[in-house]
Amino acid sequence: MRKVNFVNNQFYHVYNRGVEKRDIFMNEKDYIRFIHDLFEFNNTEYAHKFLENTKIGSSTPEYSPEYCLVNMICFCLMPNHYHLILEQLIDSGIPRFMHKLSTGYTNSFNLKYDRVGSLFQGRYKAIHIDKENYLLHLSRYIHLNPIELIERNWKEEGIKNWKKVNDFLEDYRWSSYLDYIGKKNFPSVINKELI
Repeated sequence: MRKVNFVNNQFYHVYNRGVEKRDIFMNEKDYIRFIHDLFEFNNTEYAHKFLENTKIGSSTPEYSPEYCLVNMICFCLMPNHYHLILEQLIDSGIPRFMHKLSTGYTNSFNLKYDRVGSLFQGRYKAIHIDKENYLLHLSRYIHLNPIELIERNWKEEGIKNWKKVNDFLEDYRWSSYLDYIGKKNFPSVINKELI
């Protein structure tokens, strides 16, 4: 049983990784698929009904925020795991959203790579964010997560090359960081008004 009770208008750090620490994103199309799913599955309607109701010919589906399950505050995708900060908007919003996201992405991944079974290591983890300074700290932590791809021990040893790190983060498309610094990347996915 999950120990976290999800409460409306509260924030949660939600994360998971691949089973056996395996990569869950094999290429750029997998990252894009997951980010698309962050948008598509954040709706009270079933995905196929949501897609039927979107504007024909529009590149980005449109729906009213009143039908969202969660506010996506920030995200970061790494080769074998992901981090999200979510605000629950309606009763059971986070569990419903995470069920749709995990099931939808796993089914797509398994079909694409001709595999069966679980993709993620058990159920997603969730930690209640009960203080504003903790929310700000976690958003920084999540956006700095990709540094480990270029400086493996940066948390223990510090950052050796700030320019290299800054350039890397400004080119790393698989997080909400670019949208926060004013470079449009996936602006329809997140609500950055809260941080």
